Amino acid sequence: MPNIASLLKAEILRLARKEIRNELESLKKALSHSRSEIAQLKRRTDQLEKLQARVSKQVLGRPAPPENDESTSRIRFSAKRFAAQRKKLGLSAADMGLLLGVSGQSIYHWEAEKSRPRQAQLAAIAALRKIGKREARSRLEQLGNQDASK
Repeated sequence: MPNIASLLKAEILRLARKEIRNELESLKKALSHSRSEIAQLKRRTDQLEKLQARVSKQVLGRPAPPENDESTSRIRFSAKRFAAQRKKLGLSAADMGLLLGVSGQSIYHWEAEKSRPRQAQLAAIAALRKIGKREARSRLEQLGNQDASK
């Protein structure tokens, strides 16, 4: 005859397994539902990112609206043309930088297209386009005299 303690223990184990199975079933359903929601959210995120990229391309592709002030109008910059202008004036990068108020290294970076001049520097470059060799030399001498007097 079986021992009551062992029967009781076996019955408790059976009931515990049954309860655990029921709990696990509901957890599996919740997990499955969560996973499908996550997959939907990922798809929606991908769609929104693609839409955002498309809109960004459209917005960035449009030309900037013209400004009313003519002094701040857009000035074009070409690295090759800038280098040719510097050579035409017979200036070193350091001298050109002195005329523009920047370092010689900045001039090299602009010519190598590693960076672009800022708007204020573009205005100074545009002003330098209108001068010749003699005018450039005289301005350099004036700047050299000013540095010497300091």
